[in-house]
Amino acid sequence: MSAAPQASPTATKISVERLDAWYGATHAVRGVSLEIPDRAVTALIGPSGCGKSTFLRCLNRMHELLPSARAEGRVLLDGEDLLSGEVDPVDLRRRVGMVFQRPNPFPTLSIRDNVIAGFKLNGMRGGRAETVERCLRQAALWDEVKDRLGASPLSLSGGQQQRLCIARALAVEPEVLLMDEPASALDPIATARLEELIHELKERYTIVLVTHNLQQAARTSDQTAFFYMGELAEAGRTEQIFTNPRERRTEDYVTGKFG
Repeated sequence: MSAAPQASPTATKISVERLDAWYGATHAVRGVSLEIPDRAVTALIGPSGCGKSTFLRCLNRMHELLPSARAEGRVLLDGEDLLSGEVDPVDLRRRVGMVFQRPNPFPTLSIRDNVIAGFKLNGMRGGRAETVERCLRQAALWDEVKDRLGASPLSLSGGQQQRLCIARALAVEPEVLLMDEPASALDPIATARLEELIHELKERYTIVLVTHNLQQAARTSDQTAFFYMGELAEAGRTEQIFTNPRERRTEDYVTGKFG
């Protein structure tokens, strides 16, 4: 059984109750329960293959896109069970957006059209020019691209492409942003800019961040959850996890004894 997380000091946005996930016969996530606070950053840390990315993908049911994958338990978003058959997965992925490890702008679309791609796909109404500017400003990219919105996204740097993907996710007005190692392919300068952006975005969004970079987790998150061999070993306020962990496994990981 996974360790019980500490109570969140703020309102809970997502409540995960005894979540199990499989890839075929492989039991990747085992009985995880975790409270994810609203308008805060929760970092998921742990060694490779510990289940943190699988857990993340269960939060918007991207996990189930693989034919052999399945999940059991409850994932409550504002009290609504996202794993229920009554929830439309497409609508769910609008409410719970995803930013992937590597930037993935649509290469055949302009910068402008990349931002509103999901906006148009979801049949959302409103001024598209206003949406483009709003989302690029939120992603801290407007001033860098406002004079070349018709250009290819491939003309942007890696860090700019990742912020473009964040702008695209914001255009559909999500409640939650999931980020799966969003800085792993970026240089240090772009990584620092992305971390500043995460800090700004948490004023409006709930963010769940998978990262292998312990310093990044310490810098950007309010809560940290340590995964080990598919289980949640410990969760709590980030400062507590890094300075006074309750579990020996957590202490060994954050001090670099394994990982």
